[in-house]
Amino acid sequence: MTNNTNLTVVGALSIGRDEKSLLTDKRIALLEQIGECGSITLAAKAVGLSYKGAWDAVDAMNAIFGEPLVASLAGGKGGGGTQLTAAGVRMVDAYKALQREHKRFVDAASKGISDFDNVYEFIRRLSVRTSARNQFFGKISAIKHGPVNVEVELTLTGGDKIYSVVTHDGLSNLELDVGSEAWALIKSSWIILASQDVAKKLSARNQLMGKVEKVIEGNVNSEVIMRLTGGNTVCAVITNESVKNLEVTEGAEMCAAFKASSVILGISD
Repeated sequence: MTNNTNLTVVGALSIGRDEKSLLTDKRIALLEQIGECGSITLAAKAVGLSYKGAWDAVDAMNAIFGEPLVASLAGGKGGGGTQLTAAGVRMVDAYKALQREHKRFVDAASKGISDFDNVYEFIRRLSVRTSARNQFFGKISAIKHGPVNVEVELTLTGGDKIYSVVTHDGLSNLELDVGSEAWALIKSSWIILASQDVAKKLSARNQLMGKVEKVIEGNVNSEVIMRLTGGNTVCAVITNESVKNLEVTEGAEMCAAFKASSVILGISD
């Protein structure tokens, strides 16, 4: 076969309704910065857009999806601001997941381009599945080293933070550092639901606030879906008796608590 080692596979990712209404890498970067900064002025500066250019991009994105991805906060003592809506948070996470898979595909195809038959081998290795009900994606924002273990802080799109305790070897094997992208996996049965007052008395390192969106009752246990303050959703499985005692109903404000040792960190190859 002809040697194709000088060839590489390239490609661009965008999603939308048509070629004129597209969500691109730069627009996603703008959304991500808005989620992190809470300010369209700072977000525009971070991605190299003018203030007007940033708002034009936001208006275009809102029009593409038929619902706002970005919302303005009313001014007050500290002034107004800008934040991602729940739809905006979901869109950023979905796009970044597509972006990672797109990059993996392009990189794998480039490595195998010297032997076109190898491309199919790479394609079969691109997807990974896990049984964990809760899968969160974010960036490592802090790492605290201890004598035995390491506490890793993962900031999700929308600002919620998840803490995980891993070994020094685990940190090294995953090659994690501040700024690295990672997944946090938490089984729904490991999550405790509590009222805000009770949550203050819990020793669990992770305490995420939100509102109950759905309660799916089973014969013994119920699945509770909660929308977090930052826009992500978390699923907890608790007994039907607990649902009744805690008065877990749609719209109720609750805290999802879980130990840092219950969080499994992972990365995309």
